[in-house]
Amino acid sequence: MASNTELTPTSYIDHHLTNLTFQIKEGSFWVLHVDTLITSVILGVISLGFIWLVVRKATPGVPSKRQAFVELAVEFIDNEVKNTFHGDRSVFVAPTALTIFIWVLMMNTMDILPIDIMAWIYEHVFGLHNWRTVPTTDVNTTFALALSVWFLMIFFNVKVKGLGGWLHELFCTPFGKNPLLWILNLLFNFIEYVSKPLSHSLRLFGNIYAGEIIFLLLGMWAATGISGTIFGTLLGAGWAIFHILIVTLQAFIFMMLTVVYISMAHESH
Repeated sequence: MASNTELTPTSYIDHHLTNLTFQIKEGSFWVLHVDTLITSVILGVISLGFIWLVVRKATPGVPSKRQAFVELAVEFIDNEVKNTFHGDRSVFVAPTALTIFIWVLMMNTMDILPIDIMAWIYEHVFGLHNWRTVPTTDVNTTFALALSVWFLMIFFNVKVKGLGGWLHELFCTPFGKNPLLWILNLLFNFIEYVSKPLSHSLRLFGNIYAGEIIFLLLGMWAATGISGTIFGTLLGAGWAIFHILIVTLQAFIFMMLTVVYISMAHESH
């Protein structure tokens, strides 16, 4: 935690919810959230690099514990994709689903680390006053992921149906091909296309952000005295255990929605 002689609940929360930013050009609208970018990249390299190394060294016969763990994860994701996507899933869809699930899960799991201990390490070891540990509590992260999925959905719509077929679908479904209905069809599809990345990103962001807020409130309670420390610690431990389910479930939901959206792009109306 930052050294502050007049620590208040507002300053405590602001400290933990403030990103380390970098503005490329003074006065520019675009600001980089350095902590989000660096943490996301590190977690991606560690988690996906671990899977790559295990798969690269995989051997037939009785698998090692690491190989068995990776095989279980791959088989689980492949089965879930198989139930939703009925095309060739092995080339792109299943690997993408596995990448998204593992990466989002790792980013979500950072929320379980003790907030004040991590803040103390960042400030006293690395000299960073502001550093948000959980990338998915930054709406820029979740929206970037959802927008990437959205672009994939557009790409597969055009690839599978052709540009003409996709435009025909936009203007002629769901209410029919009558030219008088084209504007209504386009408006309906526009709302659907806009709502997908919004709901996809905000669902993940909202759940993980809410979990972080609860951890902060429990941390504030733990600082109020002996009784607060006892109850805050106990409730914090209980919430951390329950939060393991939340971070896993949210990663799974985000992954499944990705597969659903790509699967819908392969379907014709």
